[in-house]
Formats: sequence, structure tokens, C-alpha cells
Amino acid sequence: QVQLVESGGGLVQAGGSLRLSCAASRRTFNTIGWFRQAPGKEREFVAAISWRGGNTYYADSVKGRSTISRDNAKNTVYLQMDSLKPEDTAVYYCAAGAGTTVTRQDYWGQGTQVTVSS
Repeated sequence: QVQLVESGGGLVQAGGSLRLSCAASRRTFNTIGWFRQAPGKEREFVAAISWRGGNTYYADSVKGRSTISRDNAKNTVYLQMDSLKPEDTAVYYCAAGAGTTVTRQDYWGQGTQVTVSS
């Protein structure tokens, strides 16, 4: 099993920034990334990165406003989010697997709440 521990969520005003972190107990999977789920909505992809090549993938909704990065020595990934909007409010989940779809994720973190106020 792989344990994923997220941190960095919180309350931020619209236009502000924050950085989410996800620490993985092991790095045997291909990709690690972030998904989010707002109340009444399905979980959706946000961003992902491959451990080996550092290839990055972004959802259109956050492209240009977010940057995902990794620190292989620490088994940790980061999601820097800028120019936050109220519609970014959701529980953000770290996920490890082999792609950018919910069904291809093998492990999930507990989630961290991101609330953007106007």
C-alpha cells in the first residue's frame, strides 16, 4: 500500500495563492497528481506529473494558473495555485496511479479543503 498525506489547504481570498503538498510513502507508481471535488459535483482531474520524466498535465480549468512539481528525494509533489477563483473551492485529493483519470488512480489521500472567498 501507498500512503498519501496532503497539506497546505486553507482559506484564501480570490486572486490569492497557495501551495498544496503531497508526501508519498513509496514511489512505485507512474504518476502522482491532484483531483478535486466540490459539493454536489463529481471528482475531477486538476494536475498530474510523472515521477520519472517530470511530464506535467493540467486541466483546462487551471492551466496557466497552476504549476505542479516534484521532489523525488522527498517523494513529494507540490501544486502551486495562483489567481484563485471562488470556483476553485473544493476538497483537493492527492492521487497516485498511471494517468489523469479517476479510474486509473490506485491510491488516494485523505483530502485537504481549499476555500476561496470573494
